[in-house]
Amino acid sequence: MLLRVPQGSAAERSQALREVMQEIALAGLVRRGFFGKSAFYGGTCLRIFHQLPRFSEDLDFSLLRPDPEFSLQPYLQGLGEEFAGMGIDVEIREKKKTVDTPIVSAFLKPTTTMVEMAIGGARSMKIKLEVDTDPPLGFNTEEQLLLQPYSCYVKCFSLPGLFAGKMHAVLFRQWQQRVKGRDWFDLEWYVRRGTPLHLDHLAERARQSGHWPVDQPFTAATLQSLLAERITRLDVANASVDIQRFIADPQPLEIWAQAYFLDLVQRIQLV
Repeated sequence: MLLRVPQGSAAERSQALREVMQEIALAGLVRRGFFGKSAFYGGTCLRIFHQLPRFSEDLDFSLLRPDPEFSLQPYLQGLGEEFAGMGIDVEIREKKKTVDTPIVSAFLKPTTTMVEMAIGGARSMKIKLEVDTDPPLGFNTEEQLLLQPYSCYVKCFSLPGLFAGKMHAVLFRQWQQRVKGRDWFDLEWYVRRGTPLHLDHLAERARQSGHWPVDQPFTAATLQSLLAERITRLDVANASVDIQRFIADPQPLEIWAQAYFLDLVQRIQLV
């Protein structure tokens, strides 16, 4: 797996090695039955199983049904054992909550010299694992084949549900100081490949997060209206700056503009 780490810049080697470690972590979770209770989603899921052409940092999971008592702790020791079996020492710690949220998190950090050699010791690496213990329901899952470090199947959100989750971020994520250009890059990727969006799951997410009234329908017209309003407030230049460190070639971003995104979202298919 380390042979996949390119002989490029330290940043490129670090990103490639991060993906190796993400795959080892997934395999360790499979071995310990984690996916009997949860499913993989988010940008890293798209990167590993659907070849999304951008790097992604975190491992995001959703329980298959709400469980406020869920703990990552039983799985963290198994993760450490998985890495140790490959000669990679890692430090794993669960994040202590400072506010009451349904998200449980842990951080995985390599400490072995093998990792330092692979990335030239240029930067430290930390991978965050997050699990939503009170997920909006209505999503579908599918088994995706992971070939390394050994062949196994990982339970993942299906693509229409993944698109719905990304659309929720596009519409309702609070931008603060920097626009998440990754959200708009992913939106463009979904539309260009013709992936339909699971509208009912998006509606469920919007209602659970408090962004849409429970007693009002969420229709295709609703979606287009919200997108138009969001795009007119989009700082495209800021979004472009955010995504560039996650992609190899920034040239495709030259077309980015509010008018482009307004045209693009008209082509969203629904399911």
